[in-house]
Amino acid sequence: MSSSRDQKKALHERLQRLRAITNSTAIHKASIIVDASKYIEELKQKVATLNQEIGTSSISIDQHHLPAQVTVETIDKGFLINVLSEQNCPGLLVSILEAFENLGLDVLDARVSCTDNFQLEAIGGESDDSIDAQVVKQAVLQAIQNWSTEQD
Repeated sequence: MSSSRDQKKALHERLQRLRAITNSTAIHKASIIVDASKYIEELKQKVATLNQEIGTSSISIDQHHLPAQVTVETIDKGFLINVLSEQNCPGLLVSILEAFENLGLDVLDARVSCTDNFQLEAIGGESDDSIDAQVVKQAVLQAIQNWSTEQD
């Protein structure tokens, strides 16, 4: 009899922990489990979204062992775009500027170094508010990938 009570107590404690972890306000066992199931689905969706963001932001440009870092920050009426590669990349600037043009970004200010490595810091002003930093980053990464493919 004691064993049965211990099992019920242990099950109750586990359900309460599950309730706390999932921020459930349910009281009944079945409702706690349903809330936990919904919580797990939400977590799965978040993981899928993060994996997609990671996958799209690291488009493989390693065909020439070209480790390029791209960051895009939203600033007042535009974006601060930084591209850095440890290698000199003849023609890459043109590809990136074409991507800016395709997005409708005007280059308001830019600093470029193509001596031993490739480094671009640009401020792009947008003509409309329909694009965000992620779209700009994807366009730059795609331009780098296209440039890399053309080098083959």
